[in-house]
Amino acid sequence: MSDLLNHRDDYIREFAGFLSTSPSSYHAARALAETLAIAGFVAHDETEPWTPTGDRSRGFVLRDGALIAWRAGVSINAASPVRVLGAHTDSPGFVLKPGSDSVSDGWAQAGVEVYGGPLINSWLDRDLGFAGRLVTRDGVEHLVRTGAVARIPQLAIHLDRSANDELKLDRQRHVQPVLGSAGEDLSVLALLCDAVNGERAVPTGRAAREPYNTEKHGIRPSSVAAADVRLYDTQKAQRIGATGELFAAGRLDNLSSVFAGLIAMLESEPAAGTISVFAAFDHEEVGSETRSGASGPFLEDVLHRLREGLGASRDEAARAMAMSWCLSADAGHSVHPNYPERHDPQIRPVAGNGPMLKVNANQRYASDAHGAAQWHRICAAADVLTQTFVSNNTVPCGSTIGPLTATRLGIRTVDVGVPLLSMHSARELAHVDDLHGLARAIGSFFAEEPYLSGRTVR
Repeated sequence: MSDLLNHRDDYIREFAGFLSTSPSSYHAARALAETLAIAGFVAHDETEPWTPTGDRSRGFVLRDGALIAWRAGVSINAASPVRVLGAHTDSPGFVLKPGSDSVSDGWAQAGVEVYGGPLINSWLDRDLGFAGRLVTRDGVEHLVRTGAVARIPQLAIHLDRSANDELKLDRQRHVQPVLGSAGEDLSVLALLCDAVNGERAVPTGRAAREPYNTEKHGIRPSSVAAADVRLYDTQKAQRIGATGELFAAGRLDNLSSVFAGLIAMLESEPAAGTISVFAAFDHEEVGSETRSGASGPFLEDVLHRLREGLGASRDEAARAMAMSWCLSADAGHSVHPNYPERHDPQIRPVAGNGPMLKVNANQRYASDAHGAAQWHRICAAADVLTQTFVSNNTVPCGSTIGPLTATRLGIRTVDVGVPLLSMHSARELAHVDDLHGLARAIGSFFAEEPYLSGRTVR
């Protein structure tokens, strides 16, 4: 993995690999940590003292499904501003309920709970796996991932003639996945333990008729205290389109921004006197109000410890924040060719025309005029096309971590992101130029000389 900012096709290939290794927020955060460690970033333990921040120092800290990394430029001091790239590792979908095994009319099933706001019908009739973490009674965390073992089957058209006219899905009754035939002694927890222990994730042949055996290998169901596990779509990311210009995959919202931030952090030298910060939060899709979410104290805690390592006074820390910026990167909406009326009649962002500046008068996005100036400046420096997104007044937009970060830290923030079709679907669609362009723009954000905002000319 090198010089990806200058080679689009290599970037897209590596991004597809990152998606494959990141079926859950916990996997994504672990993949980020491993990549950063290989690149020489030092892992920091939140329970231990940290070494002072110095020129060219680099490090990261992992917290559950979130990660924050930093990279210092030369000539930093107690009042050095930070350049924060904020993104999130989670995506809408379905989370496994505790004690989820059930049998219904001859079918073995698992109980799941809806997480965030998924496009539920897009998850029907797909080959699904489980991914997340198990925590054993000794407090040890184990990442887990199965192959394709589950499916949420749709009712046949013969049994619901109105399905093509008005599909209504009950979020409790109609979304529970099928795992197999009843009577096969199926257990979701045993299946997960098998996956952790390197056992077969999908039994075949004679083994498929035998009970799962985890007693002789490592983790046993009886040793598991709890699980944070979700369903994921097992279909691989793929370039499609007449000339391969499109990219189809799950979790583009928002791993498109997470991977862009990672590569920009690795390949962009911070501007002199600044510190680049990459914050990949969890739980954005459910409000961010957790210890690893953007509304929690994670970023503030890390920045405080970095400032203490520079010996900053309260005044110096305040001056540093006044000169700092946050680029909140989250996926946005391309104009949909089959539903053009759902978009603003004048502002029409299209896939392939570059990452978007996201604007909302009600501050659902944190961009303002100074933020727009900063964004256009860094895109010009990176030679990246950009465009603007604003909602149709009758179709309110969602929100991002941008306003949350601005509120918590008082840092000037601008919201941006890659335009998608099918956002919150099990499988979303983007343009390869936009994906790569976002990474290049973030690299410019980290590397360009500070932009001083707020000066009024009379």
